Amino acid sequence: MWIPKWERDQKKGVDSPIPTQVVSNEEFIPRPQNKQQAQWEKLIGEMADEKSKRLGMDRRDFLRSGLGMATAFAASNIVYGQRNWDVDAAETEDAAMLEEKWPKGEYFIIDVQAHFTNGIALNFRNMDFVKGMGFELTNDVDAYSFTTFCKEMFFDSETEMVCISGVPGKEVNKDEAGKVLEREARTPGFQILPSWLMAERRNQINEVAGSQRALCQGNCAPNHYWNKSTNSPDYNELFEQMEREVKLYGIDSWKWYCHTDPGRSGNGFKLDDEGMTYKFYEKSRELGMKLFSCHKGYASQSRTLGHLAHPGDIEKAALDNPDLTFVIYHSALRHDVAEPEFNKEGFYNPETGDFEWHADLMKIKERNPGMNNVYVEIGSSFGSLALQKPEMCMHLIGRNIKTYGIDHVIWGTDCLWWGSPQWVIDAMKRFQISDEVCEKFGYAPLTKEDKAKIFGLNAAKLYKVDVAAKRNAMPKDALSKFKTAYLEQGGTRDNIAYGWVRDDTRA
Repeated sequence: MWIPKWERDQKKGVDSPIPTQVVSNEEFIPRPQNKQQAQWEKLIGEMADEKSKRLGMDRRDFLRSGLGMATAFAASNIVYGQRNWDVDAAETEDAAMLEEKWPKGEYFIIDVQAHFTNGIALNFRNMDFVKGMGFELTNDVDAYSFTTFCKEMFFDSETEMVCISGVPGKEVNKDEAGKVLEREARTPGFQILPSWLMAERRNQINEVAGSQRALCQGNCAPNHYWNKSTNSPDYNELFEQMEREVKLYGIDSWKWYCHTDPGRSGNGFKLDDEGMTYKFYEKSRELGMKLFSCHKGYASQSRTLGHLAHPGDIEKAALDNPDLTFVIYHSALRHDVAEPEFNKEGFYNPETGDFEWHADLMKIKERNPGMNNVYVEIGSSFGSLALQKPEMCMHLIGRNIKTYGIDHVIWGTDCLWWGSPQWVIDAMKRFQISDEVCEKFGYAPLTKEDKAKIFGLNAAKLYKVDVAAKRNAMPKDALSKFKTAYLEQGGTRDNIAYGWVRDDTRA
């Protein structure tokens, strides 16, 4: 049986600032907690009991504070037997030292992969092979709501701007009488986060804030409108929807999943398809939209089309279209740590630092050093590897920077699946590539300047955000004032992860 991570933790009396096991966003089957994860979870609780009593703090308050977060990273270093995270013992009990070493607001953070669903269940759980496994999946309406999204992203983390990122789905432009449809009528039946809703919520956030705090993506892709009689895209509908998303919704980027088929074409699509995909590029140019965010990796989303999540098609597409910009999400990590394929022989080679599909993405740049229109986003890959495979995480970040350059690595977290992104932010702040790994593989140690670029400065350039102007405006905007009031009234993180894990609470 699957169970939301927060519910599992509640039943077992677990309260951890960091999800000590990988959670599923329903794109893969949750795996059982392994031995080291269980040790880590237990040690966090034991250390929190000891330290909160010594400091005269309530245990819950301690675990929701920076001291609790530092304790979680310290426990990880102990369990994994190496100093993967920059944390001193004093930071787990001295709030003043913690604030001095890790000041809030030090980095301008733009999260280019942020999700909510308004409580709509993901279609993954409706697939036959999932139903056949006997999982009893329910849905918590509030867990993925827009209200929760705003609280977790803006109030409970240092994130200053979000890009609301959707999942594939098409909108119905007109009814049978030819009348143009609006809002909910455009997405009858199953829809997680359609383009019209992303744009609407972006506008609401910015209107309430009184400044630009949110961006949004558009879901339209080359195979979303299909003419079955010609077995080819219905370009009239496709181009009509493209115009709507760019001109009416004002999207800030396209979000593509090549391995999905909302238009029921019978197939996905490739970035380098000179037929239908290049026609999309041409139309997009006309509309002035040249930024393409492409999901690559996490191939198990689709049992039949997962091969189209391979990054191999980016090479020709980027070389043929140098005026377009491609952001490769998740850095093309093929399988999540929680998937059984991750542990198969050959997936990861510790002698070279290569792992499947990520290595292919790196080789594309190595073959084409002058190709500067491809960026690598770290998405769930960073958080997932940071939890269980710190050395692989060093290769993920180290090789991304070495190969594509520090100016081409983009921050994203895939939250709300992981709950508030603050723990992922703290993980990046404390993250370090060991001297041994740097020396062996030719990586450079990470500096604060490097992290500033990853956290937000690189994305700001892609989305044409004036960082200096934004920082001047934010202390005065309403969202900042709401956050200040929230914190002054004792508002804290809930230490909740909204993704799914296997239910290990039963005897």
